[in-house]
Amino acid sequence: MMNKKKYLLLTISIMLLCFFSGMQARAQNQKELYANLKKFSAFMQLVEFAYVDTVNENKLVEKSIVETLKELDPHSMYISKKDVQRANEPLEGNFEGVGIQFEILRDTINVVHTISGGPSEKLGVMPGDKIIKIDGQLATGKTITNQFVLDHLRGKKGTKVEVSILRTGKKELIDYSIIRDKIPLNSIDAVYMITPETGYINLNRFAQTSMQEFVDATLNLKSQGMKNLILDLRNNSGGYMGTAIDLSDQFLDAGKLIVYTEGVHSPREDYNSSEKGLFEKGKLVVMINENSASASEIVAGAIQDWDRGVIVGRRSFAKGLVQRPFSLPDSSQVRLTTARYHTPSGRCIQKSYAEGADKYYMDFAKRVKRGELVHPDSIKFPDSLKFFTSKKRVVYGGGGIMPDVFIPWDSTIISDYYLELRRKNIINLFVGDYVDKNRQNLQASYPDFKTFNKSFILDEAFMKPFFELAEKQGIKLDEKGYGTSAKLIKSQIKGLIAEKLWTLSTFYEVANQVDDEVIKAVEVVEDNALFDKLKIDR
Repeated sequence: MMNKKKYLLLTISIMLLCFFSGMQARAQNQKELYANLKKFSAFMQLVEFAYVDTVNENKLVEKSIVETLKELDPHSMYISKKDVQRANEPLEGNFEGVGIQFEILRDTINVVHTISGGPSEKLGVMPGDKIIKIDGQLATGKTITNQFVLDHLRGKKGTKVEVSILRTGKKELIDYSIIRDKIPLNSIDAVYMITPETGYINLNRFAQTSMQEFVDATLNLKSQGMKNLILDLRNNSGGYMGTAIDLSDQFLDAGKLIVYTEGVHSPREDYNSSEKGLFEKGKLVVMINENSASASEIVAGAIQDWDRGVIVGRRSFAKGLVQRPFSLPDSSQVRLTTARYHTPSGRCIQKSYAEGADKYYMDFAKRVKRGELVHPDSIKFPDSLKFFTSKKRVVYGGGGIMPDVFIPWDSTIISDYYLELRRKNIINLFVGDYVDKNRQNLQASYPDFKTFNKSFILDEAFMKPFFELAEKQGIKLDEKGYGTSAKLIKSQIKGLIAEKLWTLSTFYEVANQVDDEVIKAVEVVEDNALFDKLKIDR
């Protein structure tokens, strides 16, 4: 009991040091600090010795940390010991597992892709394979979830997992003994030439591996004749600030301020561009939307403030707070906000969180209600938050990055019929069945993506079994609803087929052909008069 009690008091002490003093210890009165420690310790002892029921003390301490962080700001967060590794995986750019991309269709785990160089690919696991057993345990049925797959297939490098696979054309299950290994997580979803002179890169997060991925992608596009670049940061919620700084550096001349950070107990720190970037010359368009946050906003803000490129899309999320990780005694972690970041012009783009986290995250609903996603005039910035770019264009702080070219959200193509198809996963089910049955014929008829993209047509005969599948799932064909969303539905079907046959990048290459925002970005790249009007370097 004493050991447990001592550990509890130690945890409480560290917690209070972090949250009542933490980075503020230098400024706080020591007497007040120790009074708070004594007060909280006395309270926990009171609960332990006098409360009517047995209490899970560790759970109570964790909950107190979580609730304390909620009082600070919406982005400080607590991560339990068991969740630390998984929380860091997307940013570290790798995880340990068997190396497959999967989806669950009809209660069965389907292999979409094997990751190049991973243990599954080396053993001969193939796209389209169905995982029936894992370590002798049946891995099909309604209890199978994404979490089940992660729990059973991920694991420490060097450990073994037994997998039984059903393959089209084979009557018996195929058994594999897979030795887990480090598997890369790509942060770039798509790289291709969208026009003969314009490259397109879609970055989904700012991870440790992002810069090497970007360098490889840029060199690849330059080898194909790229003179202009569209960088798609839509729905990119951020990641490492250092990666955002390094990416911005690729577009700016040496010695330019990219971002600076400052907090009550974090002195101002400037981050400047270095000698040479990969794309300092050439037309640059950066795409953002209401889900582009944090590191995405650092890049967009630097590009905009230095008049280096045109920002297109809709107003970004507005997260301008910097989090720093602190480890607690039990190896759990607190990501604590320690500073605000400012764009080169001095803007802090963080929106207010004075009314609490719940209302803070309802901001998107407020934007929709105001009509902001459709009408840029509904967005009002006070003159007190007015700043200027390097060439004296007006920009505003206090609420995200406002694009130079506004692109309204088009909801007219989204019908109730389409939403019902999505809700019941009909598109994925249909594509999974179609590719499973026709993979060999498709690969023979379309030896490469270019041929497929040009020649594969979704005519009435092709769509008939799609409608039949939907009706079997209780969705009757709505001619008007289908007419409204036909372009979107067909694009997703064709893109998903391409992804299953080649890579995720080919999905974007198909989908972007009917994406009005991407189409507009291409138009902006080709509009020399707009670059001249905005005084954008190129």
